[in-house]
Amino acid sequence: MAASASASAPAPATVTAAETTATAARAVTTSGIRFDKVTVAYDGNVVLDALDLTVEPGEVMALLGPSGSGKTTALRAVAGFVRPASGRVLLGDRDVTDLPPHRRGIGMVVQQYALFPHMRVEDNVAFGLRARKVARAGTRERVAEALDMTGMGAYARRYPRELSGGQQQRVAIARALAIRPDVLLLDEPLSALDAQLRSGMLAELARLHRELPDVSVLYVTHDQVEALTLADRIAVMDRARLQACGTPRELYRAPANEFTASFVGNANLLPVTVAAGGVSFGDAEIEVDTGSAARGASATLCVRPHLVGLGEDDSPNRLTGTVAEIQWRGATHRLYVDVAGHRVMADLRELRNPPAHGDEVTLHFAPDDAVLLPAEVGGHG
Repeated sequence: MAASASASAPAPATVTAAETTATAARAVTTSGIRFDKVTVAYDGNVVLDALDLTVEPGEVMALLGPSGSGKTTALRAVAGFVRPASGRVLLGDRDVTDLPPHRRGIGMVVQQYALFPHMRVEDNVAFGLRARKVARAGTRERVAEALDMTGMGAYARRYPRELSGGQQQRVAIARALAIRPDVLLLDEPLSALDAQLRSGMLAELARLHRELPDVSVLYVTHDQVEALTLADRIAVMDRARLQACGTPRELYRAPANEFTASFVGNANLLPVTVAAGGVSFGDAEIEVDTGSAARGASATLCVRPHLVGLGEDDSPNRLTGTVAEIQWRGATHRLYVDVAGHRVMADLRELRNPPAHGDEVTLHFAPDDAVLLPAEVGGHG
């Protein structure tokens, strides 16, 4: 799109010379985000604990975790709305820890849109540009460009009350993009939308990132689908600490711990004991790569539900149990099977004759489809 081409470099004819110089300098010095052992505390209560994390230039990093995990606090530290008790926040090679929000040159989109109800769409989008004293001609061009990029060009003269929730969120994104930030912060931007609108906005955000490949994005969410769909890497947060960081595929296929396994996708987490050539679970001997785990040690076996099959096959790993619950989910059936006192999930496609509640069944999975994790106190046994 033409909009993306013009977004990469301000046109000298439509902005002031001073702004052109400042924008060029910012592009060199502020791409990417670095948390250098950032700790945030309120009244002695640590809500972000020594976060070490780098968002590369042009990368989409999702901060994923439950409420109270520290993910929004991390984002607010980048925005300048909270002051770290220790550590540094850097945008590129600039230490911005002590800079006020308006001097950081970032764009931000929050959950509740935060549009000015008395302003038309075009004036909402222009707000940040006018605060930065961008020339009038440059403001008009950038507003039109940002609205076109978000599919809201035809709504420039409307008021927020005349727009749907999804349209209002597009305007909020356009406002953040209009200032041409090197860093874009998204704080649960889709959580107020219904499922259908959320799906559409995910596709739009993915498209926008393709058109703005140099913008670093920090995306806060508790929704694993959003993180898996949009992020180049995911940082998993829990209890104020970073639990794991990696690509969606890495975290899904080889989670570092029980919390990551359970929060990034669904997982069967079974307490096992390391044995010769594998592990034991109840009366079953299971083949799995045990790595350096000591024989007799306690561990947790992670198996994704969609990798569990029903019935006999050639796999050496078989579990026999009783059907406790069955759910039809359209394309799949979700079976919950009681095995050795634990409930095992299996997501099965094209199951024309599902078993009934109370039936005894055999489940199977391949050795390569299981991952051995260290046992955790209070884990998901």
